Amino acid sequence: MIVSVPKETTQDETRVALTPDVVKRLVAGGATVRIEHAAGDRAGFTDEAFSKVGAQITPNAEAVFKDADVVVKVQPPTDEEVGRLEQGAVFVGMLQPFTNHKLVSALASRGVTSFGLEALPRITRAQSMDVLSSMATVAGYKAVLLGASASGKLFPMLTTAAGTVVPARVLILGAGVAGLQAIATARRLGAVVRAFDVRPEVKEQVESLGADFIVAEEAVEASGEGGYAKELSEDQHKKELELIANSLKDIDVVITTAQIPGKPAPLLITEEMLQRMKPGSVVVDLAAETGGNCAGTEAGKEVKLHNVKILGPVNIAASTPEDASRMYARNIQTFLMQIMKDGELNLNFEDEVVSGTCITHEGEVVHGAVKNAMNERSES
Repeated sequence: MIVSVPKETTQDETRVALTPDVVKRLVAGGATVRIEHAAGDRAGFTDEAFSKVGAQITPNAEAVFKDADVVVKVQPPTDEEVGRLEQGAVFVGMLQPFTNHKLVSALASRGVTSFGLEALPRITRAQSMDVLSSMATVAGYKAVLLGASASGKLFPMLTTAAGTVVPARVLILGAGVAGLQAIATARRLGAVVRAFDVRPEVKEQVESLGADFIVAEEAVEASGEGGYAKELSEDQHKKELELIANSLKDIDVVITTAQIPGKPAPLLITEEMLQRMKPGSVVVDLAAETGGNCAGTEAGKEVKLHNVKILGPVNIAASTPEDASRMYARNIQTFLMQIMKDGELNLNFEDEVVSGTCITHEGEVVHGAVKNAMNERSES
């Protein structure tokens, strides 16, 4: 089986889909691994490092795609890359399949068997393949550093000859993987941390990391499939906003992480709330790419509204490319082990990990939820 890794072409993408340690394991398992020249340079992995573990270095994209049985990437394939995929080839990576319907259709038309790891079933056995959780870990960590850098406050309490510096107050909205990592990072930096999530069952996890959990007066059943938060009713969302508004007083840094799979991010901080926030405070909106949790968020930009800095970082995992690549590559390796046997491609669609992640196969869109989303869009 030939596994190929093209160089990422998306602007500002610094990660690489496989790292030398993972390539070494795949080669030992009987696969042939091809790496496009300089594919790992921006993540700190040289062609020499890949060659030492048995990878073949190809001179360009055309060569790395040629005769490839499996192509793995970080970003979804471009139109040009889809055209280079061999009919019957397998693509593994992130596809944004619930919203990127044009790409899904193109892959089906090309006869590519594609696996979108965003669709990975939320089961215990699949945790080691969960790229969303891996990248959310990086995002939650980095969001705190961005917030600390943009804030006029020092995070820890300091006792100095010039007096005592009180610790920064940080509010984390959303206690999923990114939120929990943000809590842990902010606490390590010495901040006083509070967190809110519509799912009451995360209270214990939040408190175990040293943060206070903001409890709603009225419990809301907001846990969706796979442990994600589901979309709230209008009345529930109104109560949620009231609770958040009351929690923003004297907060120095807010980190928002709330997202709903396949839908725009919910608005958690309104413009009215921004007007009532402490002057000079900072909002780091990790949902910027899906519309944002904060009024005024602009993806990829820092804006100032009502004397509050609003950061809308995009592709934040790429800002820590070495470890983000290592984590992503290990997720990919575990998934590849599900679709190969004795160094050969072996697609077992009776395996729920394989079938649940497959988006297109033999010229058809085969993922039920993606197919339904595409049909609904075509009818609207």
